[in-house]
Amino acid sequence: MNQPFSTQVEKVEIPKLKDSSLLRQNAFINGEWVKSKSGKTYSVFDPANNNEIGKVPEMNAEDTKEAIKAARESYDNWANQTAKYRHDLLHKWYSLMMDNHEDLAIILTLENGKPLKEAVGEIKYGASFIEWFAEEARRTYGDVIPAPIKNSKFIVQKHPVGVVGIITPWNFPNAMITRKLGAALAAGCTAVVKPSDCTPFSALALAELAVRAGFPKGVINVVTTEQHTKEVGLELTTNPDVKKVSFTGSTTVGKLLMQQCSSTLKKISLELGGNAPFIVFDDANVDAAIEGLIASKFRASGQTCVCANRIYVQSSIYAEFASRLADKVSGFKVGSGFDSQTTLGPLINEKAIDKVTRHIEDAVAKGAEILVGGVRRSGNFFDPTVLTSVSADAIISSEETFGPVAALYKFDKDEEVIKLANNTTVGLAGYFYSRDVGRCWKVADALEVGMVGVNTGMVSNPESPFGGVKESGIGREGSKYGIDEYLNIKFINFGGL
Repeated sequence: MNQPFSTQVEKVEIPKLKDSSLLRQNAFINGEWVKSKSGKTYSVFDPANNNEIGKVPEMNAEDTKEAIKAARESYDNWANQTAKYRHDLLHKWYSLMMDNHEDLAIILTLENGKPLKEAVGEIKYGASFIEWFAEEARRTYGDVIPAPIKNSKFIVQKHPVGVVGIITPWNFPNAMITRKLGAALAAGCTAVVKPSDCTPFSALALAELAVRAGFPKGVINVVTTEQHTKEVGLELTTNPDVKKVSFTGSTTVGKLLMQQCSSTLKKISLELGGNAPFIVFDDANVDAAIEGLIASKFRASGQTCVCANRIYVQSSIYAEFASRLADKVSGFKVGSGFDSQTTLGPLINEKAIDKVTRHIEDAVAKGAEILVGGVRRSGNFFDPTVLTSVSADAIISSEETFGPVAALYKFDKDEEVIKLANNTTVGLAGYFYSRDVGRCWKVADALEVGMVGVNTGMVSNPESPFGGVKESGIGREGSKYGIDEYLNIKFINFGGL
């Protein structure tokens, strides 16, 4: 069953942009499209074929200081605008994203590789955060506290924190920016965005649309770099004019950024790694559980922080579930994201391929069986894989794979699987399927994660808080809680009244 999946990457035609000016090849500072101070650039490649898409500036700490300066100088004016004014600009930006969603999706697929249909979904998902926070801009309510002292009034106000540094990953190069930047702008903050070196064009396209929406100069700045990522990050985390840093990425890097932010006691939001359990109880709707697992596990070729990593199936239905899942996965098509038949695109780079290979080889060496897939092919493509009889001491059991590998484990009792699910240092998302209402409440309460999907493989939308516990991070994004991450609370005691 584990035969290579077919691809036709070279023969796929890449659609042309309706508006080629959205593919920007300069950074964006203080309302201007700029080159790096050194004049250096680096190339960005299509992960499906390693062809060059274009070049962007290779910026360093000095360039980043300029971006921070621009954000600081624009901050007072932006923070003092009315919430209605910020709402109107954000909503106009949202409309421009929706009007240009096809071009934005093409750019995203070019640099990230995910299927175009998925890319369109991400663009609309990303835009929905701008729409949401446009509305939340007008709802940053304070409080009046009943004073325990006569002739006094106790007032609580909320104020923007200041300049924000935003560092985003490559796996959702549009939505990871909008989810952070939308909240920051709605709160009255200005920002410097450092997108992944692999996927800068999505960020720059958003900046171009922000110009068209009418955002004032300096409110949004985008710094691009490949070789100087560490020093740009250090500047954002230690520059005293930056009052908050928001980062999505690995737990290792998140810990380093947190240490660096401590030098100026910045506010910080961290959305870090996961190792999501996905539990299928014997009373589950198996068809629904398989569909939910596929949505969670194989979206973006398994390169999501909330994708299922450890799949626990109760013993009585384990064989049936494994066989039916393998049948489904064997029907996937791996190839270019621009092929309408493609189910899974490429992984982002060779390093990602190496990690998936290492996890599978280790699992097999420790007794796992490959039901389907397991084949590494040329370029950045890897066949979607289903493993059974995975050992608890396999690397994949404790380390996030970030690739298209479904590792199945067998369990017998509820208490056993809850203990297994929680036996990790991280806690971002968890999923389970059951039709027993009592069991659902019990397991949902017991899972040590920030988000739980009960009879669903999806947990993210603008209305709900996104974030984890333990070493999966600090803070929440999206929802009514997301904007609070960019606000300071001020208490005012009016005495002598």
